[in-house]
Amino acid sequence: MTTDTHRVIRPNILYFGTPVVLLSTENEDGTVNLAPISSAWALGQCVVLGLGVESRTVRNLVERPDVVISLPSPGLWRNVECLAPLTGADPVPESKRAVYRYEHDKFSAAGLTPQPSDLVRPPRVAECPLQLEARAVALTPGGEGGFRTVECQVLRVHADERVVVPGTHHIDPGVWSPLIYNFRHYHGLTPELGHGFRSETAGDAARVG
Repeated sequence: MTTDTHRVIRPNILYFGTPVVLLSTENEDGTVNLAPISSAWALGQCVVLGLGVESRTVRNLVERPDVVISLPSPGLWRNVECLAPLTGADPVPESKRAVYRYEHDKFSAAGLTPQPSDLVRPPRVAECPLQLEARAVALTPGGEGGFRTVECQVLRVHADERVVVPGTHHIDPGVWSPLIYNFRHYHGLTPELGHGFRSETAGDAARVG
């Protein structure tokens, strides 16, 4: 006989352990906006992003679809948090004024370094072990108009040598750990529990462990 220990709750947010990504987009004057988000998932060569409709990033992608999706490691969480209260929108939208402030140079504000891209105009974040050059191909309204779901086609992947299995194009999951945003707290991955039957790096992960 089992006892139901669950109860109904109404959390304000549902950030249940998603990776943090940093989005580089181009402003209308040719400068760069850098924004952290925690709603991102990948399927094949596509990355889907969830963005607030009033964000500078959405405005930029509507007019200039190039974007770099940089994935920070857990050690960069303080840099990410430096970006969190900043916005590239000037003037700051009324709905954001109580919490956010305008910042023109977000790279400097967060202590991060822009790195030239190969195929798109916005720069990569040099400190991030994984950097995806991409292009937004579809923006879909959602959340009663409060956000946009952005589908991005990945054009090129840059990976730090240290997170790649030598002699392959595979990311080593025993080495690489994304920064995870778990109900507004930052986490890294815990030690590996096992691997899926389709893993291409199972032997290497076991060796590293």
